[in-house]
Amino acid sequence: MRSLNIAATGMLAQQLNVDVISNNISNMNTTGYKRQRAEFQDLLYQNLRRVGSSSSEAGTIVPSGIQLGVGVKPAAIYRITQQGSLSITDNPLDLAVNGQGYFMVELPSGDTAYTRAGTFQISADGDVVTADGYIVQPGITIPSDAISITVNASGQVSVDIDGQVADQVVGQIELATFPNAAGLEAIGQNLFLETTASGSSATAIPGSAGFGTIEQGALETSNVDVVAEITNLITAQRAYEMNSRVIQASDEMMSAVTQLR
Repeated sequence: MRSLNIAATGMLAQQLNVDVISNNISNMNTTGYKRQRAEFQDLLYQNLRRVGSSSSEAGTIVPSGIQLGVGVKPAAIYRITQQGSLSITDNPLDLAVNGQGYFMVELPSGDTAYTRAGTFQISADGDVVTADGYIVQPGITIPSDAISITVNASGQVSVDIDGQVADQVVGQIELATFPNAAGLEAIGQNLFLETTASGSSATAIPGSAGFGTIEQGALETSNVDVVAEITNLITAQRAYEMNSRVIQASDEMMSAVTQLR
C-alpha cells in the first residue's frame, strides 16, 4: 500500500521540522542568532493516466488524468536574516550592527569568518578578540594605558590615554555584506563562512551605502519569536500525529485483507 510509504515520508518531514524549531527555541538567547525555517517539496508523481493523452480515436484528450503523489521531501532549511532587537549592556566592547553587515573574524586556520555577535574582549596582547580569542578584522590593538574606549557609529575606534587631552584613534572596524546572506555556512560559535551560494563579500566602513552602523554598548538579540515557534511546534506535532494515523489506518486495512476467508 502506497499510503504506508507516503505517510512515513510525512512523519520524517515533520520530525525534521521539529528539529529546526527546537534549535530555534534553544537559541532564543543566543546573541545575533538568526532563526531558521524548514521548507519542503512534494515528491515525484506516478502517472496512472497521463494528462493530455488521447482517450479515443476521435482525438479527445484526457483533461486531468490520474497523478498519484508519493509523499514529501525536505528541500531546504532557510535562514531568516531579519534584524534582531538591540539590548543595551553598557559594556564598551559590546558592539551591535544596526542594519546590514557582518563583523569579520580571523580563524586559527587563517580563513575569515563572519558574525553578528559583537561580544568582544581584549586579549593579553591588547587585541580586540571574540570570546574564543579570534582576532577581529582588521586587527585593532588597545594600548595598555587606555582609560576608556569609544566606538562611533562609523566604526572608528578611539581611546582616552591618561595624560593626553585628545583621544587617540587606534583602528577602524569594517563590515562585510553578501548578495545572499542566507547562503552563508554556519559553523557554530556564532560564525559563518562564505560559500558559492552566498556570493563574494563586499566590505566597507559602517554607515556606507548598504551597510549598517555600529551601536556601542549594545548587543543584537536573537530574532526568534517564541510565540510563533511554539505555534509552529504544535502544528508540526499535529501533522506528525495525523501521518501516524494514516499508517495505523493502512495497517488496519492490510490486516483486514489478510483475515479474509
